[in-house]
Amino acid sequence: MERFGLTMLVVALFALLVLAMWRGWRRQALDQSLAYDPFPEIPADLPEAELDAASGIYVATTKAGRWQERIVTRGVGMRGPATLRRYQAGVVVERHGAKSFFIPAESIITVKTGKAMAGKVMGTDGLLVITWQLGEAQVDTGFRGDGSSVYGRWIESLAKHSSSKGDDQ
Repeated sequence: MERFGLTMLVVALFALLVLAMWRGWRRQALDQSLAYDPFPEIPADLPEAELDAASGIYVATTKAGRWQERIVTRGVGMRGPATLRRYQAGVVVERHGAKSFFIPAESIITVKTGKAMAGKVMGTDGLLVITWQLGEAQVDTGFRGDGSSVYGRWIESLAKHSSSKGDDQ
């Protein structure tokens, strides 16, 4: 009986910790929903893609220049499989199993490679990082491609259309 009581105590403590983490995540999402505009919806009338799609992992969207400040509001906080598609109008971040979003071409500030973003750290420049304007805020969206050889084409293609708002981060 004593062992059962200790087991239940450990289970209860674990459940309380999980509940506290869940409530913290929800609170952060609520606070950020006031600070950040909604992510743009994917336009219905996009023509054919300009660049071959890049498959890989959507890592995160963070406050620009602050690679550990993950934005979790409106479902964009979870890492997962994704495909990037380049159109004249912008970039579609097609997330598999989660809500996809659109980065308008006129909102793109810079495109570069990076080493770290929101808990994902690599020894080399293994991330494609798109810095863009979301309402009043600048944000970084990170993507880890299945092969980093496509990053050069993506950077070149997006740099042609990026605006000159802001500095290189």
